[in-house]
Amino acid sequence: MTMLPVDEYVNAPGRAELVREVRKKINELGVTYIYYQFISVTGRIVGKGIPADHWERTAEKGFQLVYGSTANLFIDRHGQYIGYGPEASELIGIPDPETFVQLPWDKRIARVFCVCFRNREEDENPGAPLTSCARGNLKRHHATFQEKHGMQLRMGCEPEMMWLKRDEAGNPAGGASRPYCYHIDQFESLRPVSMRVIEYCRAMGLDMIQGDHEDAPGQLELNFTYDDALRTADRLATYRQICAQVAREFGLIACFMSKPFMGVSANGCHTNISLWSGGEEAVNPLGNSTLPGMEGVFTYVSGGTNHFMPDSTRHPKKPGPVGLHCIGGVIEHLPALTAIGCSTVNSYRRLWDQGFWAPVYADWGYQNRTCGLRVSAPGRFEYRAVDSMVNPYLLASALLMAFDDGLERRLDPGEPESRNIYQAMKEGKDVKKLPLTLGEALERLAEDEVIRRALPDEMFRVFMHYKGDEWARFNATVTEWDVQRYLDCLP
Repeated sequence: MTMLPVDEYVNAPGRAELVREVRKKINELGVTYIYYQFISVTGRIVGKGIPADHWERTAEKGFQLVYGSTANLFIDRHGQYIGYGPEASELIGIPDPETFVQLPWDKRIARVFCVCFRNREEDENPGAPLTSCARGNLKRHHATFQEKHGMQLRMGCEPEMMWLKRDEAGNPAGGASRPYCYHIDQFESLRPVSMRVIEYCRAMGLDMIQGDHEDAPGQLELNFTYDDALRTADRLATYRQICAQVAREFGLIACFMSKPFMGVSANGCHTNISLWSGGEEAVNPLGNSTLPGMEGVFTYVSGGTNHFMPDSTRHPKKPGPVGLHCIGGVIEHLPALTAIGCSTVNSYRRLWDQGFWAPVYADWGYQNRTCGLRVSAPGRFEYRAVDSMVNPYLLASALLMAFDDGLERRLDPGEPESRNIYQAMKEGKDVKKLPLTLGEALERLAEDEVIRRALPDEMFRVFMHYKGDEWARFNATVTEWDVQRYLDCLP
């Protein structure tokens, strides 16, 4: 009898031993409850909590949850559930045991990331991968890319966010610090908050490397070491959970909204990307005498061959052929990629507020922050058309598709732009502009068959339903600006 894909995943070589190791960790750490979590279409962390007594059964059989949870179980403006109705079956969530780690703020609880499958009893494709599972899609897309090209995507991200005060009613009441960029005294004013975040991050496998106060009220950027694309996406999701918990502890709001204030910088999430072959993985305990989780949570890959490094025989700064073709792929598909990197109505406030470091044009250069893609250092590119609301799993999948197309078609990105892009355009350069509304970005995504492959089957349908409804709701809303602008304009 043919084994279903979900059961093949459960019975993958080496997984049974990892399941046993998790049981040892549960007993060693005194964990009594586990959050089984996966990632919705918008990047929200959803799932179930199950007592640790049931670890082995859940690791084998999984847990069930309605399909619509991949779309946050939200309804659209017409009252219809987004993606899946109440008649739909229930998905199966299968935990990845290597992602098990204890929560440092309540050591009775641990979390584990999961991959979602169709129900075993479905009439069509029973037990198949659920294509609206963002995390599962990335695992499959990356494996396909590695098999085809022999290279691994490594990513590092720069997650900016704002710590906002609350008024007596619990509503936002401005930033918890002044908008002075790189100002150590303002960084110091948020020290209790940032140090608590760093403490929790180290306990959950994030190797924190640097941080600073940015130039918006309450805005911090705390960075962790780059790694394999999936682990980086998992760590960004973990970082957001940590910030939400620290905000509760300090009575603040951890704001990842892209543009809560006009006239100051937005919350970007610049993503540094490179393609590698080879390398070695090593466990970094991050000061923990006993690892409060599985080794996989604390593992980082390093070394190997970086295929984005300059070809010194041709040009001391210009990336070699692999890097140039990948840049060409990103530039070719940047309008569609924007729908994924800038995925909310509010994201485009960032692009409209020019002069605050936001990329608006599809071009590339060395250390040129006016371009959508810059070579930030030898061997890596900084993808800039992405903000702090991004679903990193969708973005990584989409970048892999752009890279694949660039490599397949040997796309040439042209020469790097050294001028301020606005000045270059005044001097006659023809450059494509990024979409400046969510609606336009969704149109570009719908037209782009390459990037659409990053959202296979049901994921594309759910994403477009969710985001199309978001755009329609915005257009169907009378705002304070409307009232102020038009209330008494006649007679």
